[in-house]
Amino acid sequence: MSTASVSFRPGAVLADLLPASRVRDIALVAGGAALTGLAAQIAVPVPGSPVPVTGQTFAALLVAAAFGARRGFLSLALYALVGMAGVPWFANGTSGAGGASFGYVLGMLLAATVVGALARRGADRSVLRTGGAMVLGSALIYAVGVPYLALSTGMSFGAAVAAGLTPFLIGDALKAALAMGLLPATWKLLGRA
Repeated sequence: MSTASVSFRPGAVLADLLPASRVRDIALVAGGAALTGLAAQIAVPVPGSPVPVTGQTFAALLVAAAFGARRGFLSLALYALVGMAGVPWFANGTSGAGGASFGYVLGMLLAATVVGALARRGADRSVLRTGGAMVLGSALIYAVGVPYLALSTGMSFGAAVAAGLTPFLIGDALKAALAMGLLPATWKLLGRA
């Protein structure tokens, strides 16, 4: 199947523009996990919170939108499993499943599936739809991450919201704005939207 025929197929995501093969899919999944791990190292501490501001949520949502639900989920699952196995590529070079911010990693699995599915429906092709997909993806990450933070630290739910959600909203808005420019512009540049 040629790249041109794939690019015009309804339900295509950016990764589908590459020639289809099992090697492509494996490389994308491994690359998506590695990108997320690298982006997690961009970490800025938040005073009063055990959770830093990182680039990993942006990378996870971008991988999901560019790869689709299946490859996006597999990328984030690989990222989570390798980090749980001891590779220090979670935020601040940590690893393991017990940290206060591990719930956000689990939330990224859910978000990758939903954002990837929305991208297959064209949510990555316009500014507003991309913004909506990024906001929903972020909300899903918080829906898992904040309760996990509360349980793992013994914080009340209100304290977990104050420490694990509120300080990150401006950064998430900036990440969404970046994705809103990047994804539709890539489609437009490729002439495939």
